[in-house]
Amino acid sequence: MINVAAIEYYLPENILTNEDISKEFPEWSAEKIKAKIGVESRHIAKTSETALDLAYEASLKLFENYDKDKIDFILFCTQSPDYFLPTTACILQDKLGLSKSIGALDFNLGCSGFVYGLTLAKGLIATGIAKNILLVTAETYTKFLDKNDKSNRTIFGDGAAVTVVEKDESKQDFQFSVGTDGSGFSNLIVENGGARNNLDKPKLFMKGPKIFTFALENIPAVIKETLDKNLLKMEDIDLFVFHQASSYMLNYLRDLCKIPEEKFFLDMKDIGNTVSASIPIALKLAIQKNIIKESFKVMVVGFGVGYSWAAGVLEF
Repeated sequence: MINVAAIEYYLPENILTNEDISKEFPEWSAEKIKAKIGVESRHIAKTSETALDLAYEASLKLFENYDKDKIDFILFCTQSPDYFLPTTACILQDKLGLSKSIGALDFNLGCSGFVYGLTLAKGLIATGIAKNILLVTAETYTKFLDKNDKSNRTIFGDGAAVTVVEKDESKQDFQFSVGTDGSGFSNLIVENGGARNNLDKPKLFMKGPKIFTFALENIPAVIKETLDKNLLKMEDIDLFVFHQASSYMLNYLRDLCKIPEEKFFLDMKDIGNTVSASIPIALKLAIQKNIIKESFKVMVVGFGVGYSWAAGVLEF
């Protein structure tokens, strides 16, 4: 029913390497960071550079090979919007010169945002509201990181991806699975800056072990649920693309879920964890490396802040 017609991404020019971090925190060698996180460098937005700017650049790349006049809806996923209001998607519509007759909205989700966005796009297409949706995932989490937070600074990078989701009757109507557990909200949070605590500079706090435990408890179940919904077995899936959280977490989950290594995509060495943009960036990389081939069934699995999680199957 839906087809991923095109994907592009954009990463900021500024790069923070493990060597750079090690100079600030000598007890953390570059090799130790790579071994723990699986990242050697990450892209960092400039002070004046926002999620909107990254999304705009990614969109320009996409429209080099895709007719922008076909777009009839923008779904913009970000947790680092330019403004509380107006909606970033509306500004992007104007900057890109898209039709004024399209719909445009933001939704606030992080690591599960891309897969949730696919479910929203599927719903808009199924109800006839739209046929060609620009799903935007853009984050500048590094703006929320304290300079002394060596742990999170090794993990997160900034980036944006844009994905065209089209109506395609030739594709199988795969069903998605979603989940929410708001009791874990405080384990990955920016406490300040919103209406409840609006005085200080926003800073991100993450309780890594809690997030790790949450993933172990929920990801195997959502994979099974998604397979069952679609009358599929593990061997029917050609490739699994998870949210690129950290190499340690992903390899642990792969073993736990008994996914063969050759069917599991992991590539965050030069990018880091780009939150909602990580899955589409990984998909694009897998396409460029000719890992995703025609007629491949790819399961995408997002999980994290919220807590929230989602999984679905795409046919390429």
